[in-house]
Amino acid sequence: MKQLLIISGKGGTGKTTVASAFIHLTAADAFADCDVDAPNLHLVLPLTGEPQDADYYGMDKAHIDPEQCINCGCCKEHCRFDAISMIDEHSEVNLYRCEGCGVCELVCPVDAVTMQKDVTGQLKLYKAHYLFSTAQLRMGYGVSGKLVAAVKKQLLDEAVGFEKGKSGQGLGIDPIDLAIIDGSPGIGCPVIASLSGVDLALIVAEPSVSGISDLERITATAAIFDVPMAVCVNKADLDPERTEQIKAFCGEQRIAFVGMIPFDQTVTEAVNSQKSIVEYQSPAAAAVREVWRNIMELLGINY
Repeated sequence: MKQLLIISGKGGTGKTTVASAFIHLTAADAFADCDVDAPNLHLVLPLTGEPQDADYYGMDKAHIDPEQCINCGCCKEHCRFDAISMIDEHSEVNLYRCEGCGVCELVCPVDAVTMQKDVTGQLKLYKAHYLFSTAQLRMGYGVSGKLVAAVKKQLLDEAVGFEKGKSGQGLGIDPIDLAIIDGSPGIGCPVIASLSGVDLALIVAEPSVSGISDLERITATAAIFDVPMAVCVNKADLDPERTEQIKAFCGEQRIAFVGMIPFDQTVTEAVNSQKSIVEYQSPAAAAVREVWRNIMELLGINY
């Protein structure tokens, strides 16, 4: 199964709009939203049924037993992250500040401190005639990269032997040939986790000063992992000069340039109606279809 990742150097470029369009055009059997800080792919997809939920446990956090604590302050003294406070004659841990280093457990003279598993997010899996894997990171927690890896693993594990066409579109066990992954914006840990193992990364850029800077950063990040790349420009007609700069940059870096999508108010109408842009007849829809055809050709997939 090939993996297509759709990413951008920043938020708001239209990455999810393009991802939802590709899911519609391919009638995708497997797709994921790896923006676990603020997942929104589900808002523009006609999902059915309730997801299977599972707690995700990140790194262990310190817990102090008030019955055993003798209020000596040793743990607070040694905590480098100011995660421990003295309250009501015993120590308490602020789980948002705790980094799970375990020093407090090591120095406690009465073994009142233990490192315990802590729920840092919620994994979700939709199973109908498709597989949709996503997650929501708990506010204030910082293990988004590991949670992204769990989202992808959940999708890939479930895709093995998945019975396509449960709604009548197919028969029997038919291997899924493509998974579409809506990645996180930026270049941080979630993006790095998203890039792992993919066959192609489509970068959605925008023609602006910051857009070009972000494009340079994200292509440099993907190059470190030797991931093949392609670039399209969204709202390309808003600044034709910078759109040409992006095309020239792709030529210099030998990155496939797969199309330009014009600014189109129909996109807003589609999103508000929980539909993909390609369900409408508009300039943006036609341009997205052309980008999709070029991407499928790069992947060697016939649709």
